[in-house]
Amino acid sequence: MSNSRVRVGILGATGMVGQRFVKMLEDHPEFVITALAASDRSQGKSYGEACTWRLVGDMPAFAKSMVVQPPQPPLHCDIVVSSLPSDVARSSEEAFARAGYPVISNASSFRMDADVPLLIPEINSDHLRVLDRQKSERGFSTGYIVTNPNCSTIIMALALAPLHDKFGIEAVIATTLQAVSGAGYPGVPSLDVVDNVLPFIDGEEPKMESETRKILGRLGHTAFENAPFPVSAQCHRVNVADGHMVAVRVKLTKRASIEEVRAALAAYRSIPQELKLHTAPPHPVLVRDEKDRPQPRMDRDAGGGMSVTVGRLFPDSVFDYRFVVLGHNTIRGAAGAAILNAELLKARGLLHAKPARETATPAEARVR
Repeated sequence: MSNSRVRVGILGATGMVGQRFVKMLEDHPEFVITALAASDRSQGKSYGEACTWRLVGDMPAFAKSMVVQPPQPPLHCDIVVSSLPSDVARSSEEAFARAGYPVISNASSFRMDADVPLLIPEINSDHLRVLDRQKSERGFSTGYIVTNPNCSTIIMALALAPLHDKFGIEAVIATTLQAVSGAGYPGVPSLDVVDNVLPFIDGEEPKMESETRKILGRLGHTAFENAPFPVSAQCHRVNVADGHMVAVRVKLTKRASIEEVRAALAAYRSIPQELKLHTAPPHPVLVRDEKDRPQPRMDRDAGGGMSVTVGRLFPDSVFDYRFVVLGHNTIRGAAGAAILNAELLKARGLLHAKPARETATPAEARVR
């Protein structure tokens, strides 16, 4: 195996999304983890000591002995992927970008900034053009910041994109049923969510409404132009471990039959599929016709957790059509989204492995 892989540092490595990063990057052909960083209470400890592993299966052996470092430069890596909490992400991520590191962030801190791409590679890869402006205006050299959207936004946007491309969209109403893992660990207290539905997730509704319009909008010569349609969202936490479900009603600009709508969803392919990016699913949108699908337990792992599944597609008596879309919130909605962004950046020539040091880290040594 070549040792020319891009070296990755993970910020927030001990959290739920950080653990997903570690698991998904364990045997990645283009990336190798060489640095793990987390909060004060974990720093200086081995990852095996600092991190209580919450995913199915064992902690990857290579990570156990890696020492957890502070989430600030310098780190021994070429790129950082971040799952830091939003309250600390902005200062830490900007420090890395200013120090010359490309940053791919899962936090909300920079998503709506006018010079930061809010990226779903299937939908808006052309938004990467704004990076030139970002570097110029912020005084970055080789560093930059790319964000991926909120987990529910990603899942819904992947189902809306083929409809917006083919027919145009005039309005969207969305109701979410979101898994408890979206709140991190320990997340929602069990006595709050067992035998219950929580009709409030702080900040979630405005994120879905604003982020969707930025993603499905266009990048003009000097600024982002949001998609022109309104989005209304209501968000709920439900007693499901993984998998966010969104019930969507959509009003289209052009008339379309239900057969045309279904075909547009099922046929959707884009840049990641054309480039055969490692983490990209062959079919980003799957359509099921059974009357009781999708279901989180049955469908969240579709496409390795990177596909979203649409079902319950029917004409709507208020708007044009309604459907349910489901996706894995910590894979497609978080860690997998950031990794796919990194793969696209590398394919576009925006991400490179720097010359390796003479003394390799243990993680690098295992791939030589």
